[in-house]
Amino acid sequence: MDEKLAPEPLSLIRPKEKGSVEEPDVQASYDHSVLRDGVKLHPQPTADPLDPLNWSSFKKHTILGVVMFKYFMFTYITTTTVPSFTQLQDQLGISYSQVNWTVAIPALGLALGPLFWSSLADIYGRRIIFIIGTVISFAATIGAGKPSNYGGYMAARFFQGFGVSPGATVGMAVVTDLFFEHQRGQKLGLWVLAIDSGLLVGPIFGGFIDLVSAAWIQWFTAILFATLLVLEIAFMPETLYPRNTMLARLPHAAASSSSDGSDVEKSGIDTDKSSANDIDIPRTTKLPFLNIKPVPGMRHPKPWDSLTRFALTFKYPVVVISILVYCFAWYWWILSIITMLPAAYVSYTPQIQGLLFVGLLLGTLFSEAFCSGRLSDSIVVKLAARNNGMRVPEMRLWLGYPAATLSAIGLIIWGISVDKAYHWIVGQIAFFLFAAGIQMGNTVVTSYVVDAYPLQSMSVITFYSVFLNLSAFASPFFIAPWEAKDGFTLTFAAQGILTFFVSVPVFAALHRWGGWLRHRSGEMSWLNPEYDSM
Repeated sequence: MDEKLAPEPLSLIRPKEKGSVEEPDVQASYDHSVLRDGVKLHPQPTADPLDPLNWSSFKKHTILGVVMFKYFMFTYITTTTVPSFTQLQDQLGISYSQVNWTVAIPALGLALGPLFWSSLADIYGRRIIFIIGTVISFAATIGAGKPSNYGGYMAARFFQGFGVSPGATVGMAVVTDLFFEHQRGQKLGLWVLAIDSGLLVGPIFGGFIDLVSAAWIQWFTAILFATLLVLEIAFMPETLYPRNTMLARLPHAAASSSSDGSDVEKSGIDTDKSSANDIDIPRTTKLPFLNIKPVPGMRHPKPWDSLTRFALTFKYPVVVISILVYCFAWYWWILSIITMLPAAYVSYTPQIQGLLFVGLLLGTLFSEAFCSGRLSDSIVVKLAARNNGMRVPEMRLWLGYPAATLSAIGLIIWGISVDKAYHWIVGQIAFFLFAAGIQMGNTVVTSYVVDAYPLQSMSVITFYSVFLNLSAFASPFFIAPWEAKDGFTLTFAAQGILTFFVSVPVFAALHRWGGWLRHRSGEMSWLNPEYDSM
């Protein structure tokens, strides 16, 4: 294997700023680095069979499946009740605007949850936080199934969102625990596919379950949460690993230099069980079944650090600009479509209304299969090869331009199709285009910010998750009055125009000056705990 050092990724070359945490151990861990195709692997694997990077492909993807199920439920709970809006209005004695708020309130729980759970997951581990959150969501779902009044129903909906919210930040942390940087686009693409699919499958399932009753929509959701809880307990080991500490104590893994990542993942890692067994730090599968103590071998954040780091993240413009533009000039329109679909197709039954979400689902699946994570990884690999083996985060942004264009076209076509009473297939084509763009854009933004600050990935995804869900929380409050005033054509054409003429220029600016902005803002003054040894 070629032992020479590869060029350092730009995301890891950041000048020290006054008061920043010193990182001698992190930098030292890259000595004698493991390479793939002449490019340094990140994270660096150890010669430890308990290292999640060394687990089998089957085990990794089983855990990824559990994470995706949780992230699927993250949005499923929000939209599965949409086909039952009429029954909820009658049952709770509320207006259409008020029933729209029942979609917004779990989004508020989803937005606030990461600020509470993220630091705890960096202290006690990913597994226990996943399990506790699912128990909370399961209990809240039972409460939502038999609401006594509007206030009680809204409280239950909030805690549904709060409990499932670890699917965002903690789920992403699990993905980065398991997979290398060169696999990140595809794996984060699958993770994003889960949230986008839940958003769209929810109304489809809800429409048919509504044939039984509105309450059974919640009972079925409770069954899904119970299933998720069993899967978390049985198939999700702890993945938080004291990487920097173990890199200092164990030899690095031997990695293959093959052109595809499979050899690195499956057979290229030479684990040394005898050396690893001599180290007395309990880790991953050697931790207690339900671990309630801080994971050893690393420096942990304080429980409130997720709040302070969230505030400090505003100092890093590439994170702030890319996430806020995506959330408030692009993503939040998907809740506009979802909450206004019953009003757009008022003559259809709830079951048919649910089926009309199929266009959105197909666009999401098509985008992930052909135009999203795997394509993003391929683009980055090819561009890095032309750049002397150096990956630059801005390479992730190329797919942002077609993504914003597709979403804008879809929004405009759908608004017109409703007002002009076009055949339903026109609306489905519009949904397909819009959803394909949303899926691509979501993968672009999450991959970009994590590539920009890989050693602080939990913080940047917390920032992303908070604002993504605040945008979803805000949309249902204004979309119904806006449509009532201006009609579907003007409302959704305006949204499409905003999506294109805000998102595309911003992506172009980040493409051109993102590296300079990252250099000017310096490095973040904290680390993920796995890179922060005692």
